Amino acid sequence: MDVRKPGEYESEHVDKAVNLPLDFINENMHEFPKNETMYIHCAGGYRSMIAASILKSRGYDNIVEVAGGYKAIAETPVPKTNFVCPSTLKK
Repeated sequence: MDVRKPGEYESEHVDKAVNLPLDFINENMHEFPKNETMYIHCAGGYRSMIAASILKSRGYDNIVEVAGGYKAIAETPVPKTNFVCPSTLKK
């Protein structure tokens, strides 16, 4: 689960990650599965910490926060999409 803003996600993301921005977590609560482990990240870890806190307070106990966020993921062999300069994306 990628809780970054849509533009961040569109420019580059973990292959097959679902984008549910922190700004809209309350409206999208139904998208978070309660019966399977969910890995959650943002760019560096701050927003995912907030998202995890919100979800845990609502009964989700299956959350794994990715330490260091996408910045740390980018250093691993985890499959990612190719980077696209955000200024070239349609708005």
